[in-house]
Formats: sequence, structure tokens, C-alpha cells
Amino acid sequence: MRKYKTFYRVLGEMVAWLVDEGVTHVAMEATGVYWKPVFHALCEADPPIEVLLVNARHVKNVPGRKTDAKDAEWLAQLTECGLLRGSFIPPKEIAVVRELTRYRKKLIGTRTSELQRLAKVLEDGGIKIDSVASSLTTLSARDMVEALIAGERDPGVLAELARGRMRSKIPDLSLALAGRFGDHHGLLARMHLNHIDHLSTMIDGLDERIEQVTVPFAQQITLLQTIPGIGERAAQVIISEIGVDMSRFPTAAHLASWAGLCPGNNESAGKHKSGRTRKGNAEIRTILVEASWSAGRTSTYVGARFRRMHRRFGNNGGGKAAVAIAHTLIVIIWHVLNDEVAYRDLGADYFTRHDNTEAKKRRLIRELETLGCQVTIQPAA
Repeated sequence: MRKYKTFYRVLGEMVAWLVDEGVTHVAMEATGVYWKPVFHALCEADPPIEVLLVNARHVKNVPGRKTDAKDAEWLAQLTECGLLRGSFIPPKEIAVVRELTRYRKKLIGTRTSELQRLAKVLEDGGIKIDSVASSLTTLSARDMVEALIAGERDPGVLAELARGRMRSKIPDLSLALAGRFGDHHGLLARMHLNHIDHLSTMIDGLDERIEQVTVPFAQQITLLQTIPGIGERAAQVIISEIGVDMSRFPTAAHLASWAGLCPGNNESAGKHKSGRTRKGNAEIRTILVEASWSAGRTSTYVGARFRRMHRRFGNNGGGKAAVAIAHTLIVIIWHVLNDEVAYRDLGADYFTRHDNTEAKKRRLIRELETLGCQVTIQPAA
């Protein structure tokens, strides 16, 4: 047993020692971001070493035997028996796209938080622009906030800064812009706006860079955009998370399971317990659930399936329906990327054309009962 520090040069010495000892397989747990230097050092071994990066939840040892040395022994035993399955590690070019898209998501979230802080400052000053305007990001709202920062306090003058369709709301704006906005509010608002502008510039720079690094995957991004609910940005995120080579996932079901978008199995003593989805890739789950809501507003097969599932789960079943459609989308994505073909929609009337009479009757009864009706069916005279 030897111990090494995790400096890059020292890790090189560790790899050389493993090669000298004739090691062919290495298993290691994924621990935050701290596995990356060790993993990359092992991948540079000559001759190559097969490295298995495993989920720590999948290799838990018996309680009471938790030490670093015993963990290493346990991993070695599991590897020797062939009981470990390595996590999906994207190729280098995909990993670059992944880091950029994830950071872009962080920055967009930070910008949203900063907009909320700006709204709080305006609310504290009695300014209720967002109660009249659709958002504080509109040009009219920005002009009014800038004027407030510059010292203008007359509600009538501020309301006259409205542009386009906002000018029809000048009477309401005059009421919304009358408050107790002070100099300290102006200072805070100025700082928030500067931060928002800085974040927007960073996001634009990331957008440009992501477009450059995704040029080799332009065909796959174009194919993915043929799927309802998936636009260019969603396609970029999907490529960054699962790559373009579907050989890593033997079937669409394997991909759905890896992403955590399939029902969980939880049966004991013949009783089926909660079937909630397992933990998977949070990034792909988030983007596909968002795409599901978008697809639900389209006149397509996916949209019809979303509305059908929504009715089935009831008024509060939109979240369940979105997850179910996310599963449908990831199955479609696997076939599109694996077969390299565009998505062909089955039509919004697919279920109408393929439902039999009894199924239509049952669905109609459920819809009427959802509306609070009591249904009784009698044969015609």
C-alpha cells in the first residue's frame, strides 16, 4: 500500500508505479470534482490501463468497515469479480461542450437571481413597474429604472418613457412609479444593473463559444431540432450530456434508465411501493422536462400524448405528465442519434385514429367524471 499526493507530477509517479506492477484495471469512486486529476492521470498511462469510475452509492460496504484502506480493498475485490460498471465519461470534445453549457446555465440562474434582487429594491422603494410591465428586462422598464437612478422622481415624466404597446398603460405606470425611491435605492439599483449587464455579456460570449465548439456536431444538432419541444440550445445541452455515439447505451431503455427518466422498481413481499424515478443525470432531466412542457403546446404526436397523460393524471398531474413525456423524448433522441435520421411525427390525431370504441368510451367517462359529472351508460332503446 502506498499513498500519493494529488499533485499532477506526483500522480505521474503513481501511474508509473502501477504500470511497473503490471496493473491492468483500476476502479475508483467518483467524489465531486476531486476524481478528475487522478482519472486523467490514469488515462495517460502507457500501456493503457482500464479505468472504472463508479458511483459511490453502488459500491457501499457493510456498515462499520469504513476506512480508506478497506474501501480500496473492497473496490479491488468487486473489480476482480467483475461486479463493477463504470460511469459514462464523455470524450474530450464532448466534455468541453458540457463544461461550457453547464456554466452558461449557472450564469443564467445568477442573472435571474440578480433581476429578483433588483425587483426587491424597487419594491422597497414603492416602485411597482413589474406589476404593469411584463418584465423588468423590457426596454421601457430599463429606461424608467435608469431615470430613477439619475434622480428623476416625477411619475408622469417617468411614465412617458414607455415605448410601443406600453404607452397604452401610461395611466397605470403613473401610479406604479409613484413611491419613496431614495438615493440608496438608486445606488443598489445601479449595482444590480451593472451586474446584470456583465452577466449578459458573459452569457453572450459563452453562446458564441458553444456555437464554435459544436460545429463538428452540427448535423446531430439539426436532427435533434426536428423533435417537438427541442430547440438549438436544448440540442446543445443534450449533445453535451449524452454525446453523439449511442453505442455506449445498447438500447433506448438503457439511456432512459441512466438519465433517471424511467419508473423505479420498488417491490417487497409482493407489494409494489413507490415507483418514482431514480436519481440520474440532473442536467438532461431538467432540459427534457422543460422541452416536454414546450412540446405539450404543439399540434404533434408528442403534444397529443402530453395532453392525454395530463388528463389521465388529473388537474395537478402536469409534473407527472412532463416526466412521462421526457421519457418519450429521450427514447426518440436515442433513435434519432443512433439511426442518424430526422424525427417523423405520427400526427396529433394518432391516438384518435388508433383508439378503439371501448377505449374512447372509457376516456370520455374519465373526462366527464373529472369535471364532476356522474356518468351512467344505458343501451339505446
